Order: sequence, then C-alpha cells, then structure tokens
Amino acid sequence: MSEEKKKKEIIPDKNPMPAQDPMERARNFNEVALGYDEEAAVAEAQRCLQCKKEPCRQGCPVEVNIPQFLRQVAERDFEGAIKTIKDKNALPAICGRVCPQESQCESYCTLGKKHQPVSIGRVERFCADWELNKGVTPPEIQASTTKKVAVIGSGPSGLTCAADLAKKGHKVVVYEALHVAGGVLMYGIPEFRLPKDVVQAEIQNLKKMGVDIEVDSVIGKAATVDELIEEEGYDAVFIGTGAGLPYFLRIPGENACGVYSANEFLTRTNLMKAYKFPNWDTPIKVGDKVAVLGGGNVAMDSARTALRLGAKESWIVYRRSKEELPARAEEVEHAVEEGVKFALLTSPVEIYQDDNGWVTGMKCIRFELGEPDASGRRRPVAVEGSEYDMEISNVVVAIGQGPNPLVPRTTRGLDLTKKGNIAADESAATSKPGVYAGGDIVTGAATVIMAMGAGRTAANSIHEYLVNK
Repeated sequence: MSEEKKKKEIIPDKNPMPAQDPMERARNFNEVALGYDEEAAVAEAQRCLQCKKEPCRQGCPVEVNIPQFLRQVAERDFEGAIKTIKDKNALPAICGRVCPQESQCESYCTLGKKHQPVSIGRVERFCADWELNKGVTPPEIQASTTKKVAVIGSGPSGLTCAADLAKKGHKVVVYEALHVAGGVLMYGIPEFRLPKDVVQAEIQNLKKMGVDIEVDSVIGKAATVDELIEEEGYDAVFIGTGAGLPYFLRIPGENACGVYSANEFLTRTNLMKAYKFPNWDTPIKVGDKVAVLGGGNVAMDSARTALRLGAKESWIVYRRSKEELPARAEEVEHAVEEGVKFALLTSPVEIYQDDNGWVTGMKCIRFELGEPDASGRRRPVAVEGSEYDMEISNVVVAIGQGPNPLVPRTTRGLDLTKKGNIAADESAATSKPGVYAGGDIVTGAATVIMAMGAGRTAANSIHEYLVNK
C-alpha cells in the first residue's frame, strides 16, 4: 500500500468551526463563526494529502497555491503561508469568511472522494487573522511605471484589480460612490458574517501599497469614464461597479410601506449602523413577522438580519424545495439553527396593505416541482386553487439584482449585452480601448471570489496594455 493510501486510511474528520450559540447569536450582530485556533488550523492543514496533481487549485478563481500554504501551516510556518496566499489573493481575511469553498477548491479535494475535504477556507481565514493580529507587512512594490489607472468601484473586483496593479508599479485611484469603501463587502454582507473592521483592515493594507481611494465619487455623475481618460489623464480604466439594481416580482402591493429590496434592507443595516440595534437609532422599521422572498445567500442574510433587528418570526418564502435552495449549505444551516422558518414551494401573488399603505400580509400560492428547466433545477408549477393568506408585517425581496446602469449609460462606445451588462472578452477588455471591466457588472450577480478572479485577470491585461501602449 502506498504512503498516500495509508494516510487516507487514518485521516480524521475535518475540524469543526467554533461558533456562537445559535440562540444567543440570533439576537446580536457579533461574528457567528469564531475561527480556528492555532492547534485546529495546524491539525486541519495536516489532513491535506499533498497530491502531486494538486486538483484543488483548479477550483480557485484567483489561483492560490493551496497545497503549499497548507503545508506551511502544517509546519507552523504561518508567515510563509500568508505570503503564499497573498501572492495571489489580496483579500484573504474576506475570502476565508465568505468564499463558497465547498463548491470551488474544496469540491476538487482528493480527500473529499472518500472522506471530508480539507477545510481550505477556514485555514486561509486563520492565516489572514494571524497576520492582521501580528501586523501586516505590505508586499514589495515594483518601480513606478508613471502610468495612471482609474478603478471604478471598491468591491472585490475593484480592490483586487487595484492591488495587483499597484504591485506592478502603476498609480491607482479607486472611485467609490458611497461614503465608505468596500462595495458589497461593506453594504451587502451582514456584520455577523463579515465584520466591517476586517474589510477596512484589508483596505488599509491596499492604501499602504499606495492605492488612493476617493469616496463619495459617483462616476457617471461627477465625471464620466471619457472625462477620466481625456481630462484627468488616466491611461486605463477598470469598471467594477457590480450588480446593484434590485429585481422585483411586479405583483400588486409591492410598493407598500414596509416592503424593501434586499439591497436597501442590507445597506440600511450595514452603512446606517442598524447593526448596532438597539443602541442606535435604526433606519429600518421591522415588525413582528418578516417574509424574505428568495432562497439565495442574500435571502438568508436578510432573514437572519431581521431576527437580529427584533422580528419575532422571520420567514424564507421560496418557490422550490429545500434541495433547490441556491444558498450555501452552511448559511441555510445557520439560518435554521437561529430559528428562521421556511415556507417552501410557495410564492406570493399579492401583498396586502392597510388604509395607510403599510404591509399587513400576503396572498400566496403553493407550487409543485415539474421537469428540470434550463438551469437544471426542477421547474416550479403553480397548484391550482392552493392560494392562502399569510399575515406579514414586512417583506424583503431578495430575488436577485441586475447591473448598475449609470456607468454603462454614460460611457461612449461601450458595448452592452441584452441584459445591460458590460460586454468584455476573456481578458476583461471592453469594446472601448483602454477600458476594462469585471465582476458582477459583466457576469451578473456571482460570488466574491469570482469577482476577485475577474479583477486579477483585468489587472494582468491592463498591465500588458500599459507596457505596450
């Protein structure tokens, strides 16, 4: 029997992630997952088989050398491990918390064929937190090229693109429309999943690399992409403005008071300090019973947030079954533990309101699953005569979002797709010379790590363009 086969036979299960007690955390905004300590991180890294073919690397959109950093953690070389990670990933403390590793790098893990895969993301988070606690050393910056690049949007694609370009010696200025940098990392993901101070610590590290960030700068209003190039003297522009335009069901009553898009609900919570409830004047009115429409990660975030803002009941209303929920299994599990209720195979057809325009309930209809649709999931089919009423005080619509239209609409010569996304090729180049785009503005709503991968691709393409310009 080979050494690798022998090792497989004695591999223990993955180390569990310490977490707050569900009933306690359901009423506070402190981080749910508490992170590995040193011994757990080392033990988890030692589970890695160190496969010769390194299949896990196929599942990482930013191409981190996963076996190498796991080997370094196993040897307690944490400084070497974080250096390996940050050679490819500019935001490891963020990715270690919100990246869907189970469907990416961990899904390729050889160990996962017969055992539980290595918890790559949890070890990555440990390394990042270890460095944040110790003090971050900025990476080596190449000699200045004297070239200037404007990055529009400070979400994951923009921050990654900025970091990679700064390392290559280019002068980078990031433009953020809101009053705080971080994009969806700050306004879209709740404090209990991704603490604000972790995001800001990562952004401070970018500033140490020489990246400038201009907040309250709405490109498309204060200045256009064309003006950045023609008047401000930028040699290239990266557009990473995301998917911030919420979709609605377009049913009667959807404009009633007490109906929020998930974008508005989470932004009010995150950027207007509602997460400090009840010690802060919250900008959100939440009643006793909240219904969240949708089944993705954003829906889970909204339902769990509603409980923390004082709702007695928080419901996920989703037109397919539990097996088809698009949210991460971990997020669904946490929601269930915290007391979120599920009305599955159900969808609203009307929202009721009182004489003052406030939500009082919903008329819902039940569904059954038919044949698979284009997405591969079984198509929901309405059950005739199954309508019923549901008493509700608030509704949060979390059924997805489209591309932010402001920059595409104000940029000359920029080709768009039928859905309004920016058309970009494999190198992130758009139809406009010197202008690149990546992340949700190109792909539609996706994951943080996919947006980061797009930012890295764009940075490499922009560098090549500037060198050859």
